[in-house]
Amino acid sequence: MYWDVKLVKPLPDYRIYVEVEDGRCGVFDLKPYLDRGVFRELRDERYFRQVGIVLGGVTWPHEQDIAPETLLEEMTPVEPMPDAIKGARHPSSRS
Repeated sequence: MYWDVKLVKPLPDYRIYVEVEDGRCGVFDLKPYLDRGVFRELRDERYFRQVGIVLGGVTWPHEQDIAPETLLEEMTPVEPMPDAIKGARHPSSRS
């Protein structure tokens, strides 16, 4: 679907970079969610960096996820990430 996420990368300061199938790119800040229920686990930076995509949605291993409508509404639009950076691992990413 047009709102499916096709790329997600963890960024410093509890933010994620996302690219959506319809071409939109943005940065979503998770800091406002870190004191809420299941999202508390994301405070562990190592765990936070395990962000991934399941069925077009942004998720973590213990099934935390961001609703597509929340992601699209609250992300800050940015230019697409250069291909050279997309393939590079974040310096603090797990090996």
